Amino acid sequence: MNDNLVRLIEKAERLMERIEAVLPKPLSEPDWSQSVAWRYRKRASGHGALEPVRHVGSIALADLKEIDGQKDKIERNTRQFVEGKPANNVLLTGARGTGKSSLIKACLNAYAPQGCA
Repeated sequence: MNDNLVRLIEKAERLMERIEAVLPKPLSEPDWSQSVAWRYRKRASGHGALEPVRHVGSIALADLKEIDGQKDKIERNTRQFVEGKPANNVLLTGARGTGKSSLIKACLNAYAPQGCA
């Protein structure tokens, strides 16, 4: 090899070392046993990670009143999903305070023991 090529390779290696030092480290797989719910958090650096939700609301499906139509549909769909049967994606719509997130938490609490997480 000629000297110019050797110097170019050495410079390229030093440059790659500097770039690798500022790149984010590979994410390790989360310990899925820590929680039944997870949240993606973006860091100030612009990189993110999954974090366990430590305190999942303990609401039950029976606690939800006056939303029986929605409750029946999402419960049936979630049950089918957990059983490995055909299920749909779910998009809950409605005004603020109508129980959308409570319904999701209740389904999570009901079906997490069967693998819904």
